[in-house]
Amino acid sequence: MRDLLAEELGDAGFSVQATGSATAGLELARTEHFDLIITDLRLGEMDGFDLIRGVKTLPDAPHVVMITAFASIETAIKAVKLGAYDYITKPFEIEQLLLVVDKALTERVLHRKVEHLQREVDERYGFANIIAKSQSMRDVLALVQRIATSSASVLLTGESGTGKELVARAIHYNSARNKANFVGVNLAAVPEGLIESELFGHKKGAFTDARTDKPGLFVEADNGTIFLDEIGELALPLQAKLLRVLQEHEVRPLGATKNQRVDVRVIAATNRNLETMLADGSFREDLYYRLNVIQLDLPPLRSRPEDIVPLAEHILEKLSERSATAPGPARRWRLSPEAQHLLLAYHWPGNVRELNNVLERGVALCQGEMIADDDLPSQVREKRSADFLGTAVARRMTVAELEREFIERVLEDEAGNKTRAAQRLGLDRKTLYRKLDEYAKDRASTRAPSPSGDGE
Repeated sequence: MRDLLAEELGDAGFSVQATGSATAGLELARTEHFDLIITDLRLGEMDGFDLIRGVKTLPDAPHVVMITAFASIETAIKAVKLGAYDYITKPFEIEQLLLVVDKALTERVLHRKVEHLQREVDERYGFANIIAKSQSMRDVLALVQRIATSSASVLLTGESGTGKELVARAIHYNSARNKANFVGVNLAAVPEGLIESELFGHKKGAFTDARTDKPGLFVEADNGTIFLDEIGELALPLQAKLLRVLQEHEVRPLGATKNQRVDVRVIAATNRNLETMLADGSFREDLYYRLNVIQLDLPPLRSRPEDIVPLAEHILEKLSERSATAPGPARRWRLSPEAQHLLLAYHWPGNVRELNNVLERGVALCQGEMIADDDLPSQVREKRSADFLGTAVARRMTVAELEREFIERVLEDEAGNKTRAAQRLGLDRKTLYRKLDEYAKDRASTRAPSPSGDGE
């Protein structure tokens, strides 16, 4: 039977190895990779149940299909409870077994794809993906970590392009709701006449174009999170309906006669001043306080220059990873010192979104792997002669940090010639060498891991 199955499965295109005992099979599974094990129940010194138990202790354990002539419902239940994928009884047709094998391997492939996608989501929206070198962003990230496990409503405020959706997704994917949907909607992009149907759904025939039932985004986000971007654009009548949903945890689709219960965490975002809108009556006060249980104000990029270069390097790393899967040679882009200085001097009215666009342009124009100042757009290059002291003030640099950067820039401008640099700085060479040695030691100590193992 073993030889027959190995031959038939091999003819069907599978790579097969056969062993004469469960002990030998388990040892083989420990040393080589298999996607599926087909086993009998009665195996001598170790039965099929013992084999299943042993297989399930392996990393990335293969599926197990049990074949036996000793068929009973108790045996089948026990095998499945122990972790067998399926159970087939003798006598059987080979086509029957091939169907089970195809099904098991297809499910295994799908499971791996799901795991891969989940890892990508975890990597993309994990806290490590939020660049926070500046104190203002460290404070934001600390609060995000604290509130992720809560179900309280969150209001994200800040200029357009500061990363409000990224923070919203980080809150969701690091919460207990991460197995359910994250549903985002830009309220400014949906025509006013369709927002109610989009959010709460409709029944067939509720209006002229309602040809089928539509559940709505709140139902789609049930047990998960809904992200209401540009909440300040919501008209007053719809604000009242949204408030009712938040208070009662129920939605009523257009044309329906009954409410539907929903359990949804709401994260709203706006770049408008809602307090000003409260004062002029264009935003409801009761809705504001229902949404604003926890407020996170994301600072603009120009107020956290410490994050600009780390953010740029992070974006370039992602672009480099993307190039590795695209046709042509893989490239790993980096910024020239001149390009870094221009990025630091620019005021970034479009915030992180603009930085991302600038770097994508630089990658497209770059001749090699080093993005030079000439690869940046004109509005960034115009800051070539930016006020060095003004930039230092914006970066909240200390006198020691300012001295260090000035010395390093002069040395860089002199192509590393320490004699000429010392003359320009008005320092003797020994003093310059001592300072450069101190800077090198500081960098080495910064790169070294802390005793506690804590990282950024």
